[in-house]
Amino acid sequence: MTAFPDVPVIQYEGPQSDNPLAFRWYNPDEVIEGKTMKDHMRFSIVYWHTFRGTGADPFGPGTAVRPWDDGSESVENAQKRAVVAFELFTKLQAPYYAWHDRDVAPEGANLRETHANLDAVADVLEEQQKATGVKLLWGTANMFSNPRFMHGAATSCNADVFAYAGAQVKKALEVTKRLGGENYVFWGGREGYQNLYNTDMKRELDHLAKFFHMAVDYAKSIGFDGQFLIEPKPKEPTKHQYDSDAAACMNFLRAYDLDSHFKLNIETNHATLAGHTMMHELDYAGMQGGLGSIDANTGDLLLGWDTDQFPTDYYLTTQTMLMIMKHGGIGTGGVNFDAKVRRESFEPIDLFHAHIGGMDAFAKGLKIAAAIRASGELADFVKNRYSTWDSGIGAKIEAGEVGFAELEAYMLEKGEVDANQSGRQEYLEHMINKYIDRV
Repeated sequence: MTAFPDVPVIQYEGPQSDNPLAFRWYNPDEVIEGKTMKDHMRFSIVYWHTFRGTGADPFGPGTAVRPWDDGSESVENAQKRAVVAFELFTKLQAPYYAWHDRDVAPEGANLRETHANLDAVADVLEEQQKATGVKLLWGTANMFSNPRFMHGAATSCNADVFAYAGAQVKKALEVTKRLGGENYVFWGGREGYQNLYNTDMKRELDHLAKFFHMAVDYAKSIGFDGQFLIEPKPKEPTKHQYDSDAAACMNFLRAYDLDSHFKLNIETNHATLAGHTMMHELDYAGMQGGLGSIDANTGDLLLGWDTDQFPTDYYLTTQTMLMIMKHGGIGTGGVNFDAKVRRESFEPIDLFHAHIGGMDAFAKGLKIAAAIRASGELADFVKNRYSTWDSGIGAKIEAGEVGFAELEAYMLEKGEVDANQSGRQEYLEHMINKYIDRV
């Protein structure tokens, strides 16, 4: 029995193909800079948007047509849904997937029953992973949807909520390990505040750090050696979330002695909500040694919230891959499609069109980025722009050999700075277009 009888395994057919159910740019076995496309991207499909998203919004119920789903929160329906998920994963040739605990398995009447539900669905996930070869990129716990988390989870003003969250993460870590997950992600959806009149910020941050240390300790105790990741986001649903951007996360990790255990999972739409570009967030995380994985999506420039749209912009994917390659790749992370089809794209086939478009966009971005890097044109421009730091007074400053007194003496003798050189932004933007045109 198949949920997608009219969809074959998606194959690479090349840039000239007009087949909407084929890759034009993503050729998994093509080698770029010594690695296959498959290994560069490590594509992952999210369970929540793809198999739990209904298209509902604040103004209306869901529109998605999902013939395999009876709409119930039963374990049996969750198990059936899991089988369908792996059909989609394999037909898209996606090597990985990712889940929240409450997306793959329903919550029970109590914690014990909830744990049992997750185990029952994990049985099916494990069977499907073995049968298909699709792997788990990461697991995580949904600690933001249930009303118990209205004040947060690890940062809640209620100690019982902290305790419940700890029990939930304990179980999610166990199941992630059981399924061979290569990472474990924390997204602090409600770890923040709406109003500082009623918030003890320091106490909440101290509690969050304790929670992360407990996770590290428990992972060691059960032999889970996957990478811990934090996913920055500045706001929504809270007014201010503590993991607001890459800089805030890295500062927090260092302040609480967690930086050796955690890296960051950077998302495009979260970067723009923080007032940054994806390129900025990736470069900052990378230069701090904190780049671990990415969520691949985009927002709408006309909308100020987290729309989680599929990425199809070659400029975005080129910039993303330039930064990923600059910083040596994403290790055990992946290009995870934390994206959802639009409410109006309600048919099952739209799930394939969306992912094919996103995978092709990243493959094209990889090829463009590799061509830019191979030419050396951009790297040479940046190197030449900072050439005054490679010798003379610049080299002495970087080496820590001079202070303000020596700088004053140097400028008193020199008299005036050497002429500045143009940054040539427009030239560089046009140059990038050249590579997009040629690939």
